This record gives sequence, C-alpha cells and structure tokens, in this order.
Amino acid sequence: MTHRTDHSPFAVWAPKPDTVSLFANGTTHPMRQAADGWWSLEDPETAARLLALPEVDYGYLLDGASDPLPDPRSRRQPAGVHELSRSFDAAAFPWTDSAWSGRELEGGLIYELHIGTFTPEGTFDAAIDKLGHLRSVGVDFVELLPVNAFNGTHNWGYDGVLWYAVHEQYGGPEGYQRFVDACHRNGLGVIQDVVYNHLGPSGNYLPNFGPYLHTAAVNTWGEAVNLDGPDSDEVRRYIVDNALMWLRDYHVDGLRLDAVHALVDNRAIHILEELATAADELSAHLGKPHILIAESDMNNPRLFTPRAAGGYGLTGQWSDDFHHAVHVAVSGETAGYYADFDSLAALAKVLTHGFFHDNTYSSFRRRHHGREIDTAHTPAWQLVVCTQNHDQIGNRAAGDRLSAMVDPGGLAIAATLNLLGPFTPMLFMGEEWAASTPWQFFTSHPEPELGAVTAEGRLREFADMGWDESLVPDPQDETTFTGSKLNWEETNADGHSRLLDLYRQLGRLRKELPELRDQRFSTVDVRFDEDERWLVLCRGGVQIALNFGTVPVDVPLPLPSGGVLLATAGEPAETPADSGRRSAGRLVTVAARSAAVFAPATADDQIE
Repeated sequence: MTHRTDHSPFAVWAPKPDTVSLFANGTTHPMRQAADGWWSLEDPETAARLLALPEVDYGYLLDGASDPLPDPRSRRQPAGVHELSRSFDAAAFPWTDSAWSGRELEGGLIYELHIGTFTPEGTFDAAIDKLGHLRSVGVDFVELLPVNAFNGTHNWGYDGVLWYAVHEQYGGPEGYQRFVDACHRNGLGVIQDVVYNHLGPSGNYLPNFGPYLHTAAVNTWGEAVNLDGPDSDEVRRYIVDNALMWLRDYHVDGLRLDAVHALVDNRAIHILEELATAADELSAHLGKPHILIAESDMNNPRLFTPRAAGGYGLTGQWSDDFHHAVHVAVSGETAGYYADFDSLAALAKVLTHGFFHDNTYSSFRRRHHGREIDTAHTPAWQLVVCTQNHDQIGNRAAGDRLSAMVDPGGLAIAATLNLLGPFTPMLFMGEEWAASTPWQFFTSHPEPELGAVTAEGRLREFADMGWDESLVPDPQDETTFTGSKLNWEETNADGHSRLLDLYRQLGRLRKELPELRDQRFSTVDVRFDEDERWLVLCRGGVQIALNFGTVPVDVPLPLPSGGVLLATAGEPAETPADSGRRSAGRLVTVAARSAAVFAPATADDQIE
C-alpha cells in the first residue's frame, strides 16, 4: 500500500455515495469517480484555477444534498467542524529549523501539556513564551495533547473528528508550525498525541463518505475504526497519511499513539507495524529520527520489539505500572487498580523488570495480565513513565493533582524516582512546581443532550475506584475549563519555587552523570525494607536512598559512595554500623519523607 496521497487537494475518497460534487467559493463543480472510489474534478482547468488561489472555502455535496460536508482530509476548519473546509498550503511556511537534526528518545525528558490550559491565552503563540521555562527544567521533548479539530471551543482533544485539521482556537495550522519551529529553535523536540482508535461524537461525517468505522466492532468510545474489514485499505491509508503529515509537513519529531489496545485489527500486518514502517522510511528519507510511542494497557513488549524479531517496531510505550507503584508508595491510596501495588516490593519489581504485571494476577481485572520484558535485550528507556499525566489526574473524580493529596516530602520522592530512574521520564504541566490548580475533564459540546450524556458517563467511570461522586465537576461548566488553567504566578511563591528548584537540580543531575544516562536494566539494582519503609536504587555507582516513612531511618548503602550530591530534606548523616547490617557501603540516616542521591565512589572513597 502506498503511503502518500496521489490525488489533488480537491479530491475525495467516497465509495458510499452515488454522486459527489465539489462546492468551492460558492460554486458547485461536478466530479467523476475512479474505480478505487476516489472522486476528482471533471474539468482539469477548474482544478488548476482553484489550486492557484491562495485560499478556497469548500466542501462536498453527496448524492445531491444541498448542504456541503467538510473534507475528510481538511487542513483548516475556520468556522468549526460542521462548516466548510479551507485550503491550506503547508509548504508556504518559512521554516527556520534547517539545522535541527532531531533527537532520539534515549536519554530524553518529556513534558506533556495541553495548549488550551497551559497558558491563560490557550494558544500556540502564548506557549512559545514558556519554552525557556521548560529548558530550565531539562526538558527535551514537548508532548502536546491532541490538537486536531473537534466540535466546540475547548476539550481535552480526544473527541477529534477531522484528524488533518488543527484546532482554530489554538492558532490553526500556521500557529502550530510557528510553535514547532520555535521548539526546534530552543532545542526541544515535539511529540504530537494522535487518536486513531475512535472519532468524536459530534461532527463526524466520515461514515457519509465511506466505511471508516467498523460496525461489527466497538471499543470504549463506540464503533471502532475499520482497520481490517472490507475497504479498509483506504482507511488505513487515511491513518498512515495523517501520521506522515505531522512528521513531514509540520516537522514533528514523534507521535504518541492513543490507547492502541483499542485498535481492532486482525490483519497479519498490524496497523502499528505499518505506522512504524512508514515512519522509519520517512526517517531514512529526511535523515532524522521519528519516534512512535504507544499508550497501551496491555503490558505487551511486542509493541516495541524490533520488527526483525517479530514485534511491531515502535520506539516505546507508556508504562502505567511505574505510576501506580510510585503513587501508592507516596500517597498510600490503594483503591481500585492501585490495590496490587501496595508494597515497596511492587516498586522494586517495576524498577528492575519494567512491568509489575508480566503475566501475573491483576485483582482489578480479575485475571492474569501482561507479559515479561526481556530485560537482557530491551533498554529501559523504551518505557515512558510518569508520576502524573493528563489521564491519571484528569480521570480522578475531582481532577486533583498529586500535590493535593501528598506532602512536599512525598512529592520530592516521586520527582526523584521519576527523573533519576532508569526509564524515560515524563512530566505533566505544572507538576514541577506543585501547581495548585486541578486538571479536570472539560468539554464544550454545543449539543445539550451530548453534554448531559458525557456528564453521566463520567459518574459511571468512577464506580470501581470508590471516589465521592459529589466531587465530580460538570464537564460542560465553563469554570471546569478555566479552573484547570495553570497559574504561572505560583512558580515564584514559597513552597512552589522550592519544588521547582528541586526539579531543576534533578534535571541537571540526569544529564551530567553518565551512570544516569546508562539505561540498561543490567545496571539497575534495588534494595528495600518493607517494614522500615526505605528503598535504595542503584544506577551503576550512583545510589539513591529514599525514606517513605514518617521518621528518620538508617539506610545501608550497598556500595561505597563519593558523598551526597543532593538531599531533599537535610544532609544524610553517616551512622556507625554494626557488622550485621554493614555492607560494602555505609549506613546513612535519611530524613523522613525524603530522598538523597550519593555520588559514585572514587578510589579514595573505597579505602576503609
């Protein structure tokens, strides 16, 4: 299957209707159908004339209808997803990033943000002004929640219905290009969150054109995308061409693939493998890497196993197990899917094996779950981890951040584990200063009945977690959206600024110490004491001692150390050790609810 569009901009795949006409700038033009279901203009001169215009407002009239529908591959929807499309020449933008050669995921730090709530203005241009802040924390990649066109003014972005168009309120496609260009100018890569597993509930006209949806298969959000049924070749092409659009036309460095476990595909070559192959081919052509990261609930390393070894060949995947283990360790919350992670042993397993559930019993699912990672041949950086993200915050009843339930010491421990652990860390916007603003689920569906259904659905989602349903805000209430916007003035306030300084110190350490850049599982060792609530994470010669308890504790370091590099609460004091507890290292007293990082030992340090 080819992975580029061979048709002019004023052409459309529409095997379902019997007749199709182009409505452009107020005039209707007849179209003719080819054997493959694509329709093009009957008059080549008309096509040439339209292509010569700087902008054309257009849509398609199906089976003689009087109301034109937007182009399924529309690049702009200036008046919303129900109205006419507008042509956009992506090649006209004056890029300044010719020196940008991309960067690999290995060793990177990702920062996840939602354009609409990242700044008061909620635009790409306003976000550009904050890139210096991200660099000060050591961020390497900016990951944007979906920016494709959806119905309404504000939304998380996962209700998109026109995947090729950029949301106008954010700044449209040219604003997006300015943002990516500015990120590259500041040494930051861009990862775009894309949703290929479903379409939003309002403004989805794709089924009018062809069999984009699989009526015999459903997922959490309704009918699944037709990936393996009749006429699915062009649907898959629609997806692959969209992925290449972001990487090629918008110079994006990678894609985060939403909920790939909801992709219903029984073909021998899975759509994820097809996407990875196409991205690798484009990388070879452009001479820079392109990253594909899956969000997956399956704990299946096949996703990021090389294709030569029978995998799909994606770059990596999100790993919820790390989040759950750290969340329970610092918060004590054990409801719902957190129950299995109620031990430091669970955290130790995640740190050394990647997945906690690797064909083990999941009490939440009431079945065995996951598959073991081959840690001898899989680098730890292929797992993207976090202690907070849009889902883990926004899908709580009140959208409360970790800072709303955990003390400053617990936040410092979580930050240390995330940034200095063996995986690829990701931060969620505002996490680095313990933002006090929640991040809640918000929508702006113009249809009242759809808004009511959405609100009712949110209440049902929390049944298994035991959360108070009275805390759930109305997604349609404007204040749910505005109250989720970051308050940047907090970055200079007491407490907030101290945590921000810690994140900056941790960001520097992970770039400066070669042991922290070595992301092989074989260099990771963990010791812990369940009763005394301490854990030591060794990354080569670097030792990270964590005290989850509420009183100081003596922690035996397994290796000699070269002194304290960082302590989140007080200087760890060396304590005389008895022979029963002493190892090759030292016994140190670590303050309650704190973390301490110890440098590798020099030759002098190892002399007793």
